[in-house]
Amino acid sequence: MDLKNLFNKISFDKTKEQANKNDAPSHWIKCPECNSLMFFKEVENQNHICPKCNFHMKITAKQRINILSDKDSFVEYDKDLKPTDPLRFVDKKSYKKRVEDAYEKTGRYSAVISGECAINAISVQIVVFDFAFMGGSLGSVEGEKIVRSINRALEKKEGLIIISSSGGARMQESTFALMQMAKTSAALKKMDLAKLPFISVLTDPTMGGVSASFAFLGDIIMAEPGALIGFAGQRVIKQTIGSDLPDGFQKAEFLLKNGSIDMLVNRNDMKKTISDLLIMFNKKVVNEE
Repeated sequence: MDLKNLFNKISFDKTKEQANKNDAPSHWIKCPECNSLMFFKEVENQNHICPKCNFHMKITAKQRINILSDKDSFVEYDKDLKPTDPLRFVDKKSYKKRVEDAYEKTGRYSAVISGECAINAISVQIVVFDFAFMGGSLGSVEGEKIVRSINRALEKKEGLIIISSSGGARMQESTFALMQMAKTSAALKKMDLAKLPFISVLTDPTMGGVSASFAFLGDIIMAEPGALIGFAGQRVIKQTIGSDLPDGFQKAEFLLKNGSIDMLVNRNDMKKTISDLLIMFNKKVVNEE
């Protein structure tokens, strides 16, 4: 190899090495709440909860499914449902482009994953929102997936779990998105009439049209510690009412204290808590029959 080719190879190898170094995940994580620096495996083993201050970090929909469901029990449905663009909506980008970008980021065409799984050997229908897909926004596909999950629960006489993480209804679908609030709420009435349990789990954040519809219609409404939960943003509320808001307003702890939710559940305890509730509801239905 001549000197010129040797120099080019060395330069290429160094560039490649630097790129791999920059792309490599950090072995350390800083807690957004207490700023503690921790080894990432330590946090991962705690289901992404800070062991110093109990701060619940954001996780993906797939991670949440893995935490809650028994091993290899989850079966996904309606994966291929894709949003259309009935309004041909364009802001800084077209709606179609935003959906394509979200697909590149998450590998899905929807902000929810729906399916069925076993939670401590109890079969249940489950819907999980992923904030990474357009802020977990509620659109026509998301609403349809929720209704189909409700129908499967009715058909199989199973409970339903919806884990919300959303900024609200999807503005690119306008009224079509807002209609999903009524559509999902009406479908949940069938669950109530059939005496089948619906457990709503609120995570950070649960806002807008999601909190104004199915998220607050659960037989049990539970939330993770520190989750931001509400309808409008605090700044909008403050400007509207013209006064300061209480400390911790719209945090899960504040909602629990004021009776808006039923339970505050640590992520590590979520699986057992849900399975215990499903057993309790099942016994109640059997006794009533």
